[in-house]
Amino acid sequence: MKVSKVLIEQDEIEQKVKELAERINKDYSGEELVIVGILKGAFIVISDLAKQLNVDVTFEFMSIQSYEGTKSTGQIKIDKDLDIDITGKNILIVEDIFDTGLTISHLKNLLESRNPKTIEILCMFIKKDVATEPVDIKYSGFEIGPEFVVGYGLDYEGKYRELPYLGVLS
Repeated sequence: MKVSKVLIEQDEIEQKVKELAERINKDYSGEELVIVGILKGAFIVISDLAKQLNVDVTFEFMSIQSYEGTKSTGQIKIDKDLDIDITGKNILIVEDIFDTGLTISHLKNLLESRNPKTIEILCMFIKKDVATEPVDIKYSGFEIGPEFVVGYGLDYEGKYRELPYLGVLS
């Protein structure tokens, strides 16, 4: 397997992260915000986003699995939960990719049951016309096709996450 095509260049991604950060800074001005990053894929998005934020923010991480190789299993497994109580807090879930919507829908429902003040979603890459679960994504990066993609945090069997662009794996 190798990257056969670059879909989104590094400079386009950097610009989009800057735009998303500006919106978050405006929306949460004067508020505390807890960013919940979904490991492992979202760590690069969060790292780049964090450098652009000027709101009162803390970072938490969860590890959730729904993929084996290139296929979604349709099952959600939580490997690492939050370390804090989120009752009454503004929550922003940061996810690398929106595919079927199963993972993020399950996670949002789980976190809503913990009584946060607000809960919103940022997703860097959104696959068009694949979702089986409707989910409201307030902060969206790029719409992409159905290809299996890697880079900018997305992997194939643990590889390719470090690529600064988004590419198609074939």
